[in-house]
Amino acid sequence: MARNLRYYGDPVLRRKAAPAQAGPELAALVADLFDVMYREKGVGLAAPQVGESTRVFVVDVEDEVGRTKQAFVNPVITKREGTMNGEEGCLSIPGYREDVKRWAAIEVQATDENGHPFTLEAEGLLARAIQHELDHLDGILFLDRLSPIKRKLLEARLKRFQAPVHAMDAEGSRSSL
Repeated sequence: MARNLRYYGDPVLRRKAAPAQAGPELAALVADLFDVMYREKGVGLAAPQVGESTRVFVVDVEDEVGRTKQAFVNPVITKREGTMNGEEGCLSIPGYREDVKRWAAIEVQATDENGHPFTLEAEGLLARAIQHELDHLDGILFLDRLSPIKRKLLEARLKRFQAPVHAMDAEGSRSSL
């Protein structure tokens, strides 16, 4: 099934997602998430961003440690340490990027799309991407993590946002989470 992104203002982006259930539908959803993420040139995508209020997200991050391409089903962060600030964007809010404070290092437990449990330790960009996508499963957008003043300014600009506008960066690509 061809799925499309949901954009800022869509109520599904503000709902707490329900636990995912193993099965062929889950495997198909994960495949669709990867397809949409690559099509939109992101490094992560959560199920609510394609209209499915289910606790699933995918990432494909390459950093100094290596490449992590993984589906996370019913993820839970079990350890957190330190903090980092860094620029984030969101495929569901194209054209907007802001600095967001996140945990610098995390440990996450989840299952993959086949029901196999795993634990992953992450830091840097991978930790940021996991936290960003996990927020989507709780109905939280990156703008919710901004200072009240920045959030108010951004929300005023977003009221004029008309989906499905796609903003491109100077190189003609999107690299949002």
